[in-house]
Amino acid sequence: MGIKVAKFGGSSLANATQFERVRAIVKGDDDIRFVVPSAPGKRNNNDEKITDLLYKLQSLANKDGFNKTYQKIEDRYSEIIKTLNIDLDLAADLEKVKTDILNGADADYAASRGEFLNGIILANYLGYEFIDAAEVICFDENGKLLFEKTNETMAKRLNDCNNAVIPGFYGAQPCGRVKTLSRGGSDVTGALVAGAINAEVYQNWTDVSGFLVADPRIVDNPDVIKYITYKELRELSYMGATVLHEEAIFPVRRAGIPINVKNTNAPLDEGTLIVQTIPDDYESKPITGVAGRKGFTVIAIEKAMMNSEVGFGQRVLDVLARRGVSFEHMPTGIDTLSLVISDVELSGKLDVIINDLNAVCNPDSIEIFKNLALIATVGQGMIRNIGISAKLFGALAKNNVNIRMIDQGSSELNIIVGVEIDDFEVAVCSIYNAFMKDEK
Repeated sequence: MGIKVAKFGGSSLANATQFERVRAIVKGDDDIRFVVPSAPGKRNNNDEKITDLLYKLQSLANKDGFNKTYQKIEDRYSEIIKTLNIDLDLAADLEKVKTDILNGADADYAASRGEFLNGIILANYLGYEFIDAAEVICFDENGKLLFEKTNETMAKRLNDCNNAVIPGFYGAQPCGRVKTLSRGGSDVTGALVAGAINAEVYQNWTDVSGFLVADPRIVDNPDVIKYITYKELRELSYMGATVLHEEAIFPVRRAGIPINVKNTNAPLDEGTLIVQTIPDDYESKPITGVAGRKGFTVIAIEKAMMNSEVGFGQRVLDVLARRGVSFEHMPTGIDTLSLVISDVELSGKLDVIINDLNAVCNPDSIEIFKNLALIATVGQGMIRNIGISAKLFGALAKNNVNIRMIDQGSSELNIIVGVEIDDFEVAVCSIYNAFMKDEK
């Protein structure tokens, strides 16, 4: 097989035992040539992630509590090194982090040191070369990730490298300043590495055996998805499914590289394969997954003869643009138009937006509906199966869930319904049971 890139999340590297599991996985597959680690995650429910401790450390610079927090970080890494019996002295690197933060280093630098230090340990433990992500992940002066420059720089650096560890989550601007990706950014780093060296597979190792059809906090023991397309994953990730950072899709999708989501603690499980197209011989279910998010508001605008008023929709969208607000969906009727907007976007702006809409659109009425949750039912098989909508709406009706909004994308890849927040969990379970349990 060709080259594999393996990214290991924080739970996969939380302690020395997890390091041993990672080493067994990597050394058991000669095709895994490049490894991308996250910072150590929680060892138990009462523990703290190293990244969170580093953010805290930066906020406490030259204040009470700084030394205590630093000691927690130092002890965590020292424990891993000691337990693994690695011939490595990390004292100078740890001291530099401490000094830099006390001298005013920003939060991006502080947070990135979790992956940086963990990368040094893992490279030593595996016997691989360590490549600082600041050398190969490129941002512009405004902090925007430069995909093409990163791809070129990464490919050139890795071309003559047999095996390497490249820490996730960060890169650098032209001035050398460290810049982090958003939370979950190690997924993006792994994808960038895979794309740059044209990997056969990008393995994303986590603490679950693949991508689940529904949130296990809502549905008991949901099925694992065996195959999912990039498009389906994009829809589900955006609507709240959190196994893989949604921005990690693009670098490998462009190169046509499949992503294999696997479980570090159960490496023999097949996991989920994210692909461009589903294999012809695989019998897909009508739906691939169900995911949702809470916290939306609907602004319902009504005006007689709206459909014949040229520029009405444009004026509505101009109001949102002027106030710096984006919308999620815009269902329409002959005389009605509804804006579905995240509460985070609307925070502190609802009243002024209503005033603007009244001024520029002169509507007959505007109604506000709050406490909405959106649920997306996603699947390529929906296009080819008759009765999908009927089964979905029937399942919600059977469980007394009132549908406040319905929307479907032009690709017919998903059906989105809006329900009251109080009905969210019941709605997700109803849809899952209708399509997954009834199919068995």
